[in-house]
Amino acid sequence: MSRSSSSNVQQARQLLADRLRELVKDSGLEGREVAARCGWAPSKVSRIATGRQKPSEDDIRAWCQACDAEDQAADLVASLRAVEGMWLTWRRLERAGLRRSQEERLPLYQRTRRFRSYSSWVLPGLLQTHQYTEDVLRTIQQQRVALDDVADAVAARMDRQRVLHEGQRLFAFLVEEPALRNTLSNAEAQDEQLEHLLSVSRLPNVSLGMVPMGQERRQLPVENFWIYDNAQVNVELVSGYLTLTQPSEIKAYADTFATLADMAVYGPRARALIIKARDSLV
Repeated sequence: MSRSSSSNVQQARQLLADRLRELVKDSGLEGREVAARCGWAPSKVSRIATGRQKPSEDDIRAWCQACDAEDQAADLVASLRAVEGMWLTWRRLERAGLRRSQEERLPLYQRTRRFRSYSSWVLPGLLQTHQYTEDVLRTIQQQRVALDDVADAVAARMDRQRVLHEGQRLFAFLVEEPALRNTLSNAEAQDEQLEHLLSVSRLPNVSLGMVPMGQERRQLPVENFWIYDNAQVNVELVSGYLTLTQPSEIKAYADTFATLADMAVYGPRARALIIKARDSLV
């Protein structure tokens, strides 16, 4: 896990620990009394209260019962689940194969009305052709997933692309120019992909910005990320998948997106970069 993702998760765990510690304070009990009521060693209470140990759902329920605050248990368990959902290793996310991880994101896409996507090394899934998607997912499957359900996963991603054409949704895509040439496909498939990108760039609800190489930058390339309305950010890291929902964190990514958007070119200038990449294929 990267340092930034680790600190985000740790901060969320600390907030949960702070709430549990406040329950003890409000109850008028000492930590050792909570431990006795729960049947724990006092050191466990100390570790949970300081955020050094993540409590289980049963731990939270026992803690609330000990503090005569059972009405707080459901909310605190929900907070714990939110913390656990912030960070998923790829192994955990894809343990049942690639298809499910593709399908599980569909409800998020369906309820989102404004999408912002930044891609530094690969074209975003909503803009991929069938063959490009198959080549990307096949490589992922070979690297880290035992179950081979690539065909089903590709079908799920293709089905998800219908959100581009349904409802009143707006899409802003930012792509670093090298991503046009970074490919796991052969030249024919890459040519098809770049032609498709040119076509999608003309959709009235799509803004496609290309961040050109060789210009003076105010923001270095960062990890691939998506912003869904102003409600959630998903970040793809080498080791896993990060979900952020705190307003301050969403704002940080929105600000980064805005900086990158100011550096990008659009319309004919963006398409010229795509055509240049297409013409360079051999």
